[in-house]
Amino acid sequence: MSTDTDTGADRMEKINVRVPESLLQRIDEEWERRGYSSRSEAIRDALRDWTNPSATLSAETLDDLERSRTQAKEGETVSADEARERLGLDE
Repeated sequence: MSTDTDTGADRMEKINVRVPESLLQRIDEEWERRGYSSRSEAIRDALRDWTNPSATLSAETLDDLERSRTQAKEGETVSADEARERLGLDE
């Protein structure tokens, strides 16, 4: 491990990691497509997600989201303005 020139708590350190060639090919196909400026930036972001995972949605919430998507696709929803009007709410 070698240390780059940055100082402080966010000092960047260089590490060497071996990954299967097939995984590296997938990383190289994805990082630019997802808007990262470099492979390193994409991998740092993935490591941050690994160490600070986002909240997991419950099965019930995921089912509700899918039902909402289906309703929107089938035209069964109304705009916020129409909902306010129907409910007699003032802005």
